[in-house]
Amino acid sequence: MACALFLVLVRAPPATADSSDRLLLSGNAETLTDTNGGGGVTVGWLHNFDPSTLLEIGAEHQVISNAHWSVGSLDGSLTLGGTGTRCTLYGDVREGAGDVGSSAFRYSVVDVGAITTWTRGWSVQAEDRQIDVQTTHGNLPKLGLLYLWDRRWLASAAYSYSVGGNLGTRLTTASVQETGTAFNPILGIAFGQASPAVIDLQTGVVLAPGQTLKEGYVGFSMPVHSWHGDITVIADYVELDSSRRATLTVNYMRQLGR
Repeated sequence: MACALFLVLVRAPPATADSSDRLLLSGNAETLTDTNGGGGVTVGWLHNFDPSTLLEIGAEHQVISNAHWSVGSLDGSLTLGGTGTRCTLYGDVREGAGDVGSSAFRYSVVDVGAITTWTRGWSVQAEDRQIDVQTTHGNLPKLGLLYLWDRRWLASAAYSYSVGGNLGTRLTTASVQETGTAFNPILGIAFGQASPAVIDLQTGVVLAPGQTLKEGYVGFSMPVHSWHGDITVIADYVELDSSRRATLTVNYMRQLGR
């Protein structure tokens, strides 16, 4: 979850006259406690109608332990304003289905949000994510603050608090990344409650507390001129009270046409 902000901000670099269409290929491998792990692949096509308007269509398939699911995605963003105050509106719809053992489930995640630059270097992010995956459902609003200094380093912090449903999530995230150079390092963390507590409705006694999440990720992005594109590599480690998961993800974005 902590990687989401990074992907919104840098996965699709600004369009130029030669890069209005791009192809995204992504692969990941995972380990998970007491399982054989898993992995997945993603394919996407990105198109800039102009430097301020982006559309992405993609498909994804993931396998982990005895679960597998396939998802189609539609993403878009629109930037309004000039060099001073700007506002980027974005949305992301992921719809699909999968199976856990012999039980089928629906997969639906919808994000809408805005990133607004109020003063030089400072931006505010507001987002709401609606989640309906298997037996988990609810809304996860998020409020974040971003700061770009020296026109190179982007720092961000955000807090998410679930509303309705059964998510029981309260997450704090923070990240820092370098932008605009040949080699851009990425570093981030997330921590907080990631599942609801189990409560006896008659007595009000907490039978089992919500699980605590601790996450850290590190990686880099860089252009590969011989391949006419960019590569992003991220290693992510997630620790819950009852499980550990490690993921390595490699993204390749290739410019199409000239």
